[in-house]
Amino acid sequence: MPISSAVPHRALSHKVTDPHALADAADARRDYWLEHGLCTTPSDRPSAEETVAELYERAGFTAPRFVWAPSPPAAHRLINDAGLSVPPLTYGAPPHPSEGIAAMWAKSRARMDARIHRLPGPSSRIIGPACNSLRTSLYDGVATAIRGLLPRSPLGVTWYGQQEAHRVAYYDTFRHFGLVDYQARDDDLLDLHATLVGATGWWWAFDGVCVMSERPTALHTEPTPSGNNNQRRLHHPDRPALEFTDRSHTFVLHGTIVPDWVVLDPTAERINSERNIEVRRCAIERIGWDRYIDMAGLALVDRADDPGNPGCTLGLYSTPAGWGRPGLILLVVNGSVERDGQRRRYGIRVPHWVPSALDAAGWTYGISGTDYAQLVRRT
Repeated sequence: MPISSAVPHRALSHKVTDPHALADAADARRDYWLEHGLCTTPSDRPSAEETVAELYERAGFTAPRFVWAPSPPAAHRLINDAGLSVPPLTYGAPPHPSEGIAAMWAKSRARMDARIHRLPGPSSRIIGPACNSLRTSLYDGVATAIRGLLPRSPLGVTWYGQQEAHRVAYYDTFRHFGLVDYQARDDDLLDLHATLVGATGWWWAFDGVCVMSERPTALHTEPTPSGNNNQRRLHHPDRPALEFTDRSHTFVLHGTIVPDWVVLDPTAERINSERNIEVRRCAIERIGWDRYIDMAGLALVDRADDPGNPGCTLGLYSTPAGWGRPGLILLVVNGSVERDGQRRRYGIRVPHWVPSALDAAGWTYGISGTDYAQLVRRT
């Protein structure tokens, strides 16, 4: 039975061999798959169910019944409440559906990889980085944030649906531009996974039942600074960067997953008791270093004009007791202008033994305070 797909994956174009044209084409194809990976429209449930049923049957299992959950956390609770599990492998016994599907996909990818590796010219070096950026944006970024919503208990193989776009895109791009021909069985399996990227969120395969999760209803990103190939990271300054219909959510500031209080109610007390350095940094930057120093009542140890940043000052402050090992905070102004035209103020942890603000600034460059004082300009 043909699979109706939300993704027009077989719309082949003419063969592209010129490196510059291929680079532009690969960028366009990357953005096409990125759009699917970040999609927040409701799942195409009929297409998703039909496709997963086909995967079950190709792996040698009977098509399952389907149960839908509004989010991966809700799916996790449903799986636990129903007592669904993946039994350990037994020699000679047929694999579990999730492992059977995974093994089938792994063998298919190995065959496709073998054909790609035989390609002459720079096509792999052009397409690879474009798809690597998808992995960073979707798998390392979005999927990691979703995993953070789940308890740490094994559920067998988790299929990431739309966040599998980075893997599907890699093989599809070579095929789409006529650079490689796969075996018919691998073409068909790639089509099925492409359909799932365009149709649904996460899903879990069990004997006789498949648990499917809806997509997020909100997914906010920003360009990753210094990132290549349209790399994105999760971010929203005032609301969850990732949210589902059941209000499961995650706050993310510039790619850093943070507790709700960092965005909704940052206080000096919460910041001082926070042991995660990155979360603490995000919370301080949210309210501003000057305000935090005032709220926390940090004692000024030393202040000096910044010779490497004319017109700006260096401030050396004590640190709160809750910050762990002894140390000081050097407050500096960034030597470079941010994207918004501002020059950000930020704090740097320095050893407790530095005697002055100039020595602390020099320590960050591996030089003495006297040598730092001779700088014309720092960055």
